[in-house]
Amino acid sequence: MIVIEAVRTGAWKAVTGRYRVVTVDTCANELRQGDATALGYVAVTPADLARATIEPLTAITAAEFRLRYPDADGLDDGERDLLALATTRRDDFQLCSCDKAAVRAAHALGWIDRLISFEALLQCVGARAHPGLRIQFTERRLGEWRTKLQLGVGI
Repeated sequence: MIVIEAVRTGAWKAVTGRYRVVTVDTCANELRQGDATALGYVAVTPADLARATIEPLTAITAAEFRLRYPDADGLDDGERDLLALATTRRDDFQLCSCDKAAVRAAHALGWIDRLISFEALLQCVGARAHPGLRIQFTERRLGEWRTKLQLGVGI
């Protein structure tokens, strides 16, 4: 999840200081319920979470998304609900996801050009990740996935 990686690398304040980060209750609840005994656990505090805007997802929007994207139930619950919320947006939003299934969904929904890697987002805000980013958060990985999808190869 992008928020966890942003907190882990010390970049969360830089990102939320420059951009409005929108999420859904499902993602916020996932962040609150992490297993503190798990190896590599990253604590996302209530103060960290307060830096994001948590928008409600109506049952109607969730159902409409399932009809619009038949593979919706194959997505992680948080990614599914976040993409469902994105269908209601009328602004020039960007999607930042390191989840392969969510990238496939964004492509199917015609949003391939709205995808941005976390690495690219950090470059936009002038932040550095300390420690370095995991591979799934890099521009290289997202670029590979995007190219494959655009060529019809699949990921």
